[in-house]
Amino acid sequence: MIAALRSDMVSGLLLIGAALVAMIWANSSLAGSYEALRTFAFGPAGLHLRLTVQEWAADGLLTVFFFIVGNELKQELVHGELRDPRRAMLPIVAALGGVAVPAAVFLAVNAGSGGEAARGWGIPMATDIAFALAVLAIVGRRLPTPLRTFLLTLATVDDVCAVIVIAVGYTADLNLAALVMAAAGLAGWAWLQYGRDRAAAGLRSRVTGRLLQGPFAVLIWVLVHGSGVHATVAGVAMGLLMRTRARDGETTSPSHRAEEALRPVSSGLVLPVFALMSAGISLSGAGGFWSSTITWGVLAGLIGGKLIGVFGASWLVARFTSAHLNPQLSWIDIAGLGVLASIGFTISLLFAELSYTSQAHLTQAKGAILLASAVACVLGAVVLGLRNRNRE
Repeated sequence: MIAALRSDMVSGLLLIGAALVAMIWANSSLAGSYEALRTFAFGPAGLHLRLTVQEWAADGLLTVFFFIVGNELKQELVHGELRDPRRAMLPIVAALGGVAVPAAVFLAVNAGSGGEAARGWGIPMATDIAFALAVLAIVGRRLPTPLRTFLLTLATVDDVCAVIVIAVGYTADLNLAALVMAAAGLAGWAWLQYGRDRAAAGLRSRVTGRLLQGPFAVLIWVLVHGSGVHATVAGVAMGLLMRTRARDGETTSPSHRAEEALRPVSSGLVLPVFALMSAGISLSGAGGFWSSTITWGVLAGLIGGKLIGVFGASWLVARFTSAHLNPQLSWIDIAGLGVLASIGFTISLLFAELSYTSQAHLTQAKGAILLASAVACVLGAVVLGLRNRNRE
């Protein structure tokens, strides 16, 4: 069971299943119980942690997912594709194009809109790696391994860009004291990784260091949350500080141990619960959906902007620099990945929650995200499925 939760396909199917349950539940005769559940608040008010179930899922559980993103990026920087700038340039620039172009498309569509409509420019930036890898796993069994590596690198850089945007663009009422203490907590986290856990300190010291990581992680999360910066940023920061090399007496590094322990939790609990609490959209409240610039901004940004940004940036950097496409890949493969990158489910939903206070705007944005992600799943499966068949 645990091994299955590490599978890209299983992770994606659980995410899809949770989203479908949320949609059915929110539009059934039990819709009242769904709303009551996700708006139920609990937690210590004195620490500003009396949050709704939906907020706990977005601010708390999703931090685990972002920790894995940061940890994965660290592994890529030290051991993987991102270690070699020449090999990493193409997917990195593709990711940046896939961030900038969709945001620009959304802003262009909403240029004449008043109020908070334009605040959702971050929504079409994000790629849902769980969904995208699941589609790739289903339809791309014979596709070359570099295709998955390209997508993984692109989506990881994409997610880090999203975190930076959240930290800078969606932070209000910054509490500097809490932020300084959070930075001190991160320094302590780094010390646990690189200082205390030295082979010379002995097994007891290493075990003690591991036991301290849980309380340290919670403390850092509380401080980042209290600082006004979105709490998921704490996950990425801790992930980036993980040690990726094993020392004497260790069979594996802390980074890989954390990956092994937390990926099933992310796939089997974190992402499905977040989808369940965020994807439930009442269709009765979707009035004006097709006439909304928010709807069309999200659809155009995700479906068109992502493809243009990923493919266009990749082609330009390959055309005018020393970077080159992997010999096992073709440009139609990159186009297929550009379509898969249009699946913006998890982080796009988070951006929608951060962008809009109006329920009508939130419903339009979430509905467009779900529609765009469904279209991208189908189109990506068709394009890469045809490539897969041609390679048989």
